[in-house]
Amino acid sequence: TSTTTTTTTAEQALQNMAECMQAEVLKQLKDIANEVSFEEQTRKKMGGSYENYTCMDFDLDSTEPIERGFWLDPVSQRNQKVGILHDRPASKIHVIDDFITVEECQAMEDAARPTLRKAVVADGAGGHSVSENRKAMQAGIVVPWDKEDEKHPIATISRRVYDYANDVLGLGIEEHGQENLMSIQYFTGNQTAAGGKYEEFDQYLPHCDGDCTGDPHKYAGRVATMVMYCTVPTKGGATNFRNSGLHVQAKKGSAVFFSYFDNETGVMDSGFTEHSGCPVVEGEKKIVTQWIRYGVTKEVPWTAYNSLGILYSEANEQDYGITPDGSQA
Repeated sequence: TSTTTTTTTAEQALQNMAECMQAEVLKQLKDIANEVSFEEQTRKKMGGSYENYTCMDFDLDSTEPIERGFWLDPVSQRNQKVGILHDRPASKIHVIDDFITVEECQAMEDAARPTLRKAVVADGAGGHSVSENRKAMQAGIVVPWDKEDEKHPIATISRRVYDYANDVLGLGIEEHGQENLMSIQYFTGNQTAAGGKYEEFDQYLPHCDGDCTGDPHKYAGRVATMVMYCTVPTKGGATNFRNSGLHVQAKKGSAVFFSYFDNETGVMDSGFTEHSGCPVVEGEKKIVTQWIRYGVTKEVPWTAYNSLGILYSEANEQDYGITPDGSQA
């Protein structure tokens, strides 16, 4: 009987110790989570101040890369300079020199001219609308993949985008079912800005192209963006990644690639790739943008989903305002 009592007492002691340790571990994990949340909020508050400062400093140079290298275009066999500005599992930001040619830019501008209209943004309810947060003109361009063998300039630049994205992400993403190439044009405002405010000028306020809350990736959602600069303004128009403390001056022919997806965990970025287009104060800014999705197919393309990432068939909805030119943003 004494042996049984001793064993029971020992087991109880171990159980009490385990419960005590579990409570302490949970407390420490909660403290760590609170600290991480506080640091994230602080970082984003600092990012707001950074945004205001850098957009008003027209002479500020681009952020220096943390690493430099080259990328071999498998089609043209050209080595292109790459500057890596930010490199984390769920967020990467690269600048690539001489990525888009004058001919490719001209082909995009010519194709866009007949259908240019005010740019729209996702409205949070599955649809799209014009917003004061985004002042620009845009036109979606269907890529003529049937003319790729003829070296059609729009098909050529689009292929280059996917080749680069796949080299970085290793996801084997294909062009089938993807959003159209987008021609986006920003123009100088008609009124003089006062007090450091640029509301009258074309710009795009801070936003994320895909989910940037650190949540799991929504199937067929965006995972990366390529922004290519065709015409650059003489003053303004830089691209800011305020939460990462990065500033990229628009340079003709160059491109900014950024991804916001961890391909090992399937988790999205937590805000490091939030970005903005600073006001265009003098001149014009014309860019070509490709939003890259993971999970779309030829049979189930991006247009099968609303802007919340829900299949129309599952949502039992008919129309959220997505237009054939690919105007989701």
